[in-house]
Amino acid sequence: MTTTATFSRYADLPALIGLMEGDEKHNGASVSTLDVLWVLYDRVLEVTPDTAEDPARDRFLLSKGHGPAAFYAVLAAKGFLDVPTLRGWTAFDSPLGHHPDRVLVPGAEIGSGSLGHGLPLGLGTALGLRARGVRRADRTEPRVVVLVGDGELDEGSNHEAIAAAGRLGADNLTVVVIDNASAQHGWPGGVGRRFEVEGWAVREVNGRDHDALDEAFTRTRDGRPLAVVARVRNGS
Repeated sequence: MTTTATFSRYADLPALIGLMEGDEKHNGASVSTLDVLWVLYDRVLEVTPDTAEDPARDRFLLSKGHGPAAFYAVLAAKGFLDVPTLRGWTAFDSPLGHHPDRVLVPGAEIGSGSLGHGLPLGLGTALGLRARGVRRADRTEPRVVVLVGDGELDEGSNHEAIAAAGRLGADNLTVVVIDNASAQHGWPGGVGRRFEVEGWAVREVNGRDHDALDEAFTRTRDGRPLAVVARVRNGS
């Protein structure tokens, strides 16, 4: 269902986030995703409130589901949510919880919160679209983009999905990793190296630089799944 956003600019996002209170413990997790989310919905993803049920739409899966205030704010700015809905978030009768629920939140493709599920679901979605032969009018494949956190990559389900995607050549799959140095064990050679050894294309950018993010997401593909590592310092 199409809704009308009162605030529709990047500059409006802090005000929209300000309408939601009570989850300070996840504020850093939310704000770290803000610029990536905005660039995806403003410049990259081919999906709108009017096409949210179109089989050929692009899909965005928020695997880093804790601290979803930035996600809700971007959805409101793009018209998926009515702005007044933000004021009652996490209340008893609100559709907006501390973790997104795909049944309740317009535009949410998955329910998320338990880390490690988004990337396997994204790979399955990408392979399913390919198996069904889903194409847009210009014959291009819809894209599946999954947002994960660097700490989330500690989960074993992600290791399996990374390996499978590379071997299967799932080039309609993109993973964006918010790298805010929160992984417990770290990654030899950096986060990007974990994907490179499994055959992914990897691009590393400043997670606050909108033009750099846009270029990383839209540069010509080469038949491999894509990992965009967005470096972000919490609190800045």
